[in-house]
Amino acid sequence: MDLTTGRVLRDGVEIGLRPQAVRALKVLIQNNGQYVDYERMIAEAWDGIVVSRHTVDVTVGEIKKALQEFGSWIVHRPKLGYRLAVPKSDDLIRRGQHFWNRRTREGLEKAAECFRQAALEDGADFRAYEGLCVSYLLLGTYGMRMPREMYGLFLEAYGRAVALSGLTAELRSHRAHGLHFFERRFDEAESEFLQALRENPALTASYVRLAVLYSSVGCFTEAFNILAQARKVDPLWPLLPAAEVSIHFLNRDYDSAIHCGKRAIDLHPFIQIGRFYYAQALEYSGRIEEALREYRLTYALSPDLHLLRPLEAACLARNGQREKAIELREEIEEIRSRDYVDAYYVALLCDALEMPDRAFQEFERAFDENSISLCLVGVDPKMDSLRRDQRYASLRNRVFNVKASGASLLAS
Repeated sequence: MDLTTGRVLRDGVEIGLRPQAVRALKVLIQNNGQYVDYERMIAEAWDGIVVSRHTVDVTVGEIKKALQEFGSWIVHRPKLGYRLAVPKSDDLIRRGQHFWNRRTREGLEKAAECFRQAALEDGADFRAYEGLCVSYLLLGTYGMRMPREMYGLFLEAYGRAVALSGLTAELRSHRAHGLHFFERRFDEAESEFLQALRENPALTASYVRLAVLYSSVGCFTEAFNILAQARKVDPLWPLLPAAEVSIHFLNRDYDSAIHCGKRAIDLHPFIQIGRFYYAQALEYSGRIEEALREYRLTYALSPDLHLLRPLEAACLARNGQREKAIELREEIEEIRSRDYVDAYYVALLCDALEMPDRAFQEFERAFDENSISLCLVGVDPKMDSLRRDQRYASLRNRVFNVKASGASLLAS
């Protein structure tokens, strides 16, 4: 809340409160942690104009409804009045949200630790569990930690958050993202995203996540239409240009991917997804030295994003530098002995080194680790040479579970 202008915003979008409700909320904020009795509330929020206690109750009820799950922070005791009770865990929550912005594994792990401490300090603060939910989701979907492990932790935190706050649009969107990447239940994920957007049309993340879902099943027109809606809501949302780069690349429009990649890096230079899809677009446009520089720069910026190493090595192998690619593969195996490396990208490196049997062994490992990249097997240009192998059809069918509900989006 901006106490000067009286505007109340959530995620940058103004909450519709009538002026009298804003004045009452301002009184509660200025007396944070203290009870404000009816007489004082009337004196300060109504400027002493005589109104009934019922009017005060109705106005505060209006505030609580507008604040949705945060409305529970306003508590009432008949003889004492109303009190805004921000949880004691608030500082830890804010610190965790700050660490998110690093978009590195270290940042996300520090965020998760803040949220764990917040949950211990105040087990009733739903934000602690939602923060854990998002931290685990990002660690898994960014390929920084093994997805199978992260998804179990995500589901546990998600369940606790829903139990405390109810199923908000934000939590619904997180669950839909999990259904897409971790369970590959494409139809259910689409349905949940659409419901989240009906509940909160200002939720930019849901538009972008839905666009990524559509692109992973080859529905590129739908993906770009959804991104256009996201741009109307928040044209500067950090992951919006990065998602646009990835979708152009998967749609094999490399020139557009390069154009968008330059813009993405200019706006958000530390968003890894935009950078490594930009590098791939450069590679597939024949600009190999530029691509290699971009792979290496992105890895220097994000040394805990190990999938970048097999991407670089595969680029070397495909472009006459096999010995360097083999050296890098040995380095990747050493990293694997102590940390997670997405087997999907190792499989693509094996293919680039003309080792198809080893590539399909790595895809089996990707299934065991529940790699989120498996969602891309139907559209990824890097899979093109493997599509000629008779084993590809079996791999694709396993990913999309063609006998189950996930088939209909793919067919559309």
